[in-house]
Amino acid sequence: MSVNQTVNLDKVQEIIERHGGNKSKLISILQDIQAVYHYLPAEALKTISRLLKIPLIDIVSVATFYRAFSLKPRGKHVATVCMGTACHVRGAPKILEEFERQLQIKKGETSKDGEWSLESVACLGCCAIGPVVVVDGDYHAHTSIRKVPNILKKYRK
Repeated sequence: MSVNQTVNLDKVQEIIERHGGNKSKLISILQDIQAVYHYLPAEALKTISRLLKIPLIDIVSVATFYRAFSLKPRGKHVATVCMGTACHVRGAPKILEEFERQLQIKKGETSKDGEWSLESVACLGCCAIGPVVVVDGDYHAHTSIRKVPNILKKYRK
């Protein structure tokens, strides 16, 4: 899926209808839209606002409150490197640099082909197994620079 993909508003409406057009299902609707586009396009948020009769600012507030949501395009795969103290002292900065080198993007960026986004977080809360990298929700414990190519290979299949 391309980063510059156009938003199919019929698909957005279908997702809303699948949730019964119920305002209380907003988070589920946002999750489903993000699963399709890998972020929450402005056009989709405006459509949700119109169809569910929820002020756009309230939808944006929900979307920006939860870290799982993104208002800018993200890659098909998201790699997150923990930079918490335990991971940091065990080499997380060098692991992040290796991901940047291998993916040819910097932290906070998405590759031009829309395949990868690279992020870092202050702490993932699993210090005993650090350094930790999460790719698409899969935790990779005791990560090292040598393990980065194999982690990426797993998701490039």
